[in-house]
Amino acid sequence: MLPNTGKLAGCTLFITGASRGIGKAIALKAAKDGANIVIAAKTAEAHPKLPGTIYTAAEEVIAAGGKALPCIVDVRDEQQISDAVEQAVKMFGGIDVLVNNASAISLTGTLETPMKRVDLMMGINTRGTYLASKICVPHLKKSKFAHILNLSPPLNLNPVWFKNHCAYTIAKYGMSMCVLGMSEEYRGEIAVNALWPKTAIHTAAMEMLGGSGVKNQCRTPDIIADAAYSILTKPKTFTGNFVIDEQLLKQEGVQDFDVYAVTPGHPLLPDFFLDENPDALTGKIEEYGGSAAFKEGKSQAAAKSSGPVVETFNVIQTSLSEEVVKSIQGIYQFELSDEGTWYIDLKNKNGSAGKGEPSVKADVIMSMNGDDFVKMFTGKLKPTMAFMSGKLKIKGDMALAIKLEKLMGQLSSKL
Repeated sequence: MLPNTGKLAGCTLFITGASRGIGKAIALKAAKDGANIVIAAKTAEAHPKLPGTIYTAAEEVIAAGGKALPCIVDVRDEQQISDAVEQAVKMFGGIDVLVNNASAISLTGTLETPMKRVDLMMGINTRGTYLASKICVPHLKKSKFAHILNLSPPLNLNPVWFKNHCAYTIAKYGMSMCVLGMSEEYRGEIAVNALWPKTAIHTAAMEMLGGSGVKNQCRTPDIIADAAYSILTKPKTFTGNFVIDEQLLKQEGVQDFDVYAVTPGHPLLPDFFLDENPDALTGKIEEYGGSAAFKEGKSQAAAKSSGPVVETFNVIQTSLSEEVVKSIQGIYQFELSDEGTWYIDLKNKNGSAGKGEPSVKADVIMSMNGDDFVKMFTGKLKPTMAFMSGKLKIKGDMALAIKLEKLMGQLSSKL
């Protein structure tokens, strides 16, 4: 771990999205120096699924040794940012550091991403970062510290990082382009840098994307907090850099990175945007028994010997018959985001089902997560509703997809 030096004592940090996760970790690290933290985030009341509010974060900041100003801020709202900045200047006398951490994510293709979601990502990631920077710059120019830090990746133009989630990549790279432009625009006045993790970081957002099983493949937000602290305590001449957390901390003399792991010794999931060959990286993870939850293309996670999905396929296998095969005559492939590839062959002989791809090309490919798959086959989630809500994506013969719903109805009583 990187020790605190006291360099941020009395400094005022304006941190977006600081009610939880990475933003809060950065806030708490600075608070140990005795910094003033403006917690600029949307969550004022407890969320049923997400931990923390601006007020609980403020309590933690104070307990860590800092001063806190919780502000309700949606970074898409210019007036809310302006009001929060005005309150911060009134209470603390100025702003020394802006951390653009607030972000929205949707790992969906072009046709699968509603424009409302596109607007959300562009509005929070790119526009929100630009807007918060624009409003804070006049105050930062008066500071002897003067840093802007964006939680965004290096600008890797390998098409693999665009093809599966084009809108998200554009929105995230917009934050990085702010670094590229503003670091030159304000060179000598304000340091502007980007910070990105080498591995996945365990946050509430990551849990929602990868499921609870992804936790063991992550590091904690503390590694980002330590790297951010290193950047923010450097002089203004350190600017225009796209920093990777582990690389910087190694330069700072940190040698033990197991202290940042959720599960020390467990293979770690590489983060987005960093490698020329994502498949090679995720392949390394799988060699050691990890499941690369965000692997480009098909998930090849190691097969599990038990669990709801396995049990469901066991029941499906024992329920197949020549009669069922004759009535459906279709081959189905299931891409389960957290469980890999599975199939049901209802075209050949007495039928079969199991892990992996079918021996011949599937007529229908269904993509969803494992929990929703189990819910569909146990009758707790109607396939039609799953499809309409976006939980289920279907490619191929829609008539055969509808036929499978009949089989689900027959099996629900056995599951």
